[in-house]
Amino acid sequence: MSHFPSFEVIPAVDVQDGEVVQLVGGERGTGKRYGDPVEAAERWIEAGAETLHLVDLDGAFEGERVNADAIEAVVKAVGDGVDDDGVGFQLGGGIRTAEGARDLLDLGLDRVILGTAAVETPEIVAEIDGTHPGSVVVSLDAKDGEVVVSGWTEGTGLDPAEAAARYEELGAGAILFTNVDVEGQLEGIDREAVESVVDAVEIPVIASGGVATIDDVTALKEAGAAAVVVGTALYEGEFTLREAQKAADEV
Repeated sequence: MSHFPSFEVIPAVDVQDGEVVQLVGGERGTGKRYGDPVEAAERWIEAGAETLHLVDLDGAFEGERVNADAIEAVVKAVGDGVDDDGVGFQLGGGIRTAEGARDLLDLGLDRVILGTAAVETPEIVAEIDGTHPGSVVVSLDAKDGEVVVSGWTEGTGLDPAEAAARYEELGAGAILFTNVDVEGQLEGIDREAVESVVDAVEIPVIASGGVATIDDVTALKEAGAAAVVVGTALYEGEFTLREAQKAADEV
């Protein structure tokens, strides 16, 4: 399931303290709460989601998986009995070791998202890809045009497009590119930044951050993204998942 057969709109289920939360600009403590993760997941699947983007926000900041029980509850509730054409899961936040990633993939996740770990120990990407080919999504979060890590607090000096190409060589199955400058603010996307990453790699690029309107969704498809993760806009009812997917399908 590492490749998207067609452009996909993927709802985000970001979990903090066992609840769904959407942060603003990656700042801890700015979150607005949206209730139970299992209920949110079930709602998105009923609305036609083919993939769910699960994030352990506490894990991203703490460097270990804090909301494992809540995430596992989601996978059990909506993943059980699902065949290969069913719902896909990708999870990020606090995954720091190849062993931890493999355990999650064996639990039933389709893709693991590595951010800080991939930057600090790039060889972890190749290690996981060795046993679970195509399952590693490397998350590149950009702020002011450079890749940032550790819950968006530390700059790395890496150019996102160059970093994406490097991880593709190491075996990444996809790149999750998030523009932190516009995250959670419903102010629109940075299309040029996405295009530069798309142009640098052959693997799928999943875009995230700043999606406020259906036009943002279609612009990301036009920019060459394989999928888009949408959080705040869906939770705030700016548009529905079906509306966004339909508009994207028509581009």
